[in-house]
Amino acid sequence: MSLLRRTCLFLAATLSLTAAPALAQFGADMPPAPVSVVTIVPEALPVVNELPGRIAPTRIAEVRPRVSGMLVERVFEQGSQVTEGDVLYRIDPEVFRVQVASADATLQRAKAVQLNARQRADRQAGLRERSVASIQQFDDAVAQLAQADADVAIAEANLAQAQLNLDYSEVKAPISGRIGRAMVTEGALVSSSDISSLARIQALDPVYADFTQPANELMRLRRALAAGTLTSVGPDEAAVQLRFDDGSDYSHPGTLLFSEATVDETTGQITLRASFPNPDGDLLPGMYVRVAIEQGTQENAIAVPQQAIQRDSGGQSHVLVVNAEERVELRPVRLDRPHGNRYVVAEGLHPGDRVIVEGFQKIRPGATVAATEWSLQAADTGADTGASAPGATAN
Repeated sequence: MSLLRRTCLFLAATLSLTAAPALAQFGADMPPAPVSVVTIVPEALPVVNELPGRIAPTRIAEVRPRVSGMLVERVFEQGSQVTEGDVLYRIDPEVFRVQVASADATLQRAKAVQLNARQRADRQAGLRERSVASIQQFDDAVAQLAQADADVAIAEANLAQAQLNLDYSEVKAPISGRIGRAMVTEGALVSSSDISSLARIQALDPVYADFTQPANELMRLRRALAAGTLTSVGPDEAAVQLRFDDGSDYSHPGTLLFSEATVDETTGQITLRASFPNPDGDLLPGMYVRVAIEQGTQENAIAVPQQAIQRDSGGQSHVLVVNAEERVELRPVRLDRPHGNRYVVAEGLHPGDRVIVEGFQKIRPGATVAATEWSLQAADTGADTGASAPGATAN
């Protein structure tokens, strides 16, 4: 070994022996690191599930002709709001007016024959009382009057049918709602037997939100209700809120209508339906949405701020807890579900535990800390320095 190398080793050993007491003294003199904690207090929290869904109109009507003929006019404006009974199309009415006139003339002739038959029957009745006419003549007159009455009834029905066809030459809106594009143009020949429609009307205020939930999740909720860990929420009391695909909330709350009694065998999902008011027309059929529905209330739930949750390299969730000796403990936890900006903890925490929310950077398990109660106002002003530490936020 060279002289230079032996000299360097000697100097390094000397420095380590002299620096160790100084470092130990420095560590002993360091004050406890300040941290902010939340004290666990059980509370009643609603069980809110956010489920995918689609917007659907409450009513749909396919506009179809009820008589055959040529379209002579389109009255409505495409994409506009129409009211039930509004005229949408006009079919050439002339042929139906001719039919009405013919049916009316037939009715007048039938009434004339009826009048003649009634007068004959009245005369035969008078003659029969004086024993002048035979019974056969009287019976024939009565039968002719009955036949004339039937002919009048048939003529009246034919006139009513002809008048109805004339009225049907104006194609009217069957419901109120938003009408789409016109499927045919003026000059087209339409038939009452056509399967294609002239236009479509959709009622969009209110609208339906059809959303799905896994059957096993719904069964888990029902088992929790049966066990008493959840309190049931009635259909009329269930809060239903709608969120758009971009994460923004819809301003009007909804009403839960029903859930299907069967499970889709291909997806294992149950369909639920809610109704939402749509006064501004923001909700359109086919729009993808997320529906947040309150399906129960969990009594004595334990929740901590999301920033208190950390994860190790294996993905296990844990929190840092201040014990009675003011020392930091690492506590594994099992998370249930998010609730706003907090997580509901299923296992690992108990009432009275003090969970560290801020000040992660200068602490480790076993270290002594100076704990103060955390305030949401301080966090909103940016006082939290631990939330940005690696692993401080759960995925």
